[in-house]
Amino acid sequence: MDAVNILVSIAFSGAAYAMVLYMTSVGLSVTMGLLGVANLAHGAFAMTGGYFLVTFMDRFAWPFGLAVALSCVAVGLLSLVLERTLYSRVYNGTELDQVVLSMGLIFIATAIAHVTFGAQPVRVVLPEAVNGQLLLGGFSFPTYRIFLIAAGLCVFALLWVTIEKTLVGARIRAAVDNRAMAEACGLNSKKLFAAVFALGSVLAALGGSLGAEVLAIEPEYALKHLVYFLIVVAVGGLGSVKGPFFAALLLGIGDSACKILAPEFGGIFIYVALFILLLIRPNGLFGRV
Repeated sequence: MDAVNILVSIAFSGAAYAMVLYMTSVGLSVTMGLLGVANLAHGAFAMTGGYFLVTFMDRFAWPFGLAVALSCVAVGLLSLVLERTLYSRVYNGTELDQVVLSMGLIFIATAIAHVTFGAQPVRVVLPEAVNGQLLLGGFSFPTYRIFLIAAGLCVFALLWVTIEKTLVGARIRAAVDNRAMAEACGLNSKKLFAAVFALGSVLAALGGSLGAEVLAIEPEYALKHLVYFLIVVAVGGLGSVKGPFFAALLLGIGDSACKILAPEFGGIFIYVALFILLLIRPNGLFGRV
């Protein structure tokens, strides 16, 4: 029975962690894969979403659900401003231009967070509806972790349908594959690219705010977790919705298993997995060849 408890604990905690990684990272996969923008400041949008959540709840006493929604809207609007004023200028630039711009934004966001909220992680007060234990099949699971898993699955389903099965998704893919031809057919590529960038930022804010109890919101958030977001994108494949989902599950569950079963090696699992998977599939699990 102990072995069963360990396996269930690994699968459950790993899946919850994986869904936070997925919701936060998939926006980066979308922007890098569809727009070709190396936006290393993606984690700063997630961090900003978390700080907006705390501000709305603590200072305005807004409920958790409303605060999450408004945090995503606020980050989306902020990202549109940055996309039009800064990012659009480096769409046709080199990768170095994009990296330097996004790293500069990380340092600016980190400095602002330090001054505004201090150096310590902020605390998110969860609503009673998701702040308890749920009995399933004789096992007790934190309700909030179940909520995170359900939220991640919903985001995956909605995003996959939007990108792969709708006219909007077809227009986005057409503009990315052949921008000149798409514009000749009447598509406004500037608006589409701005919408995709905003979508990626909103997803980052959603992951940052919902997952604040798993990945604590602090000034170093963007740099501290950047490598994990990049690993999920690299393993899953650029421009893919399914790839980051399965990559996050693999890495989240594998990381939890190693930290529970072999804690002395748990910290290096994610890097070994990245090395092996990219040797086998250099373009990621579902990346474009």
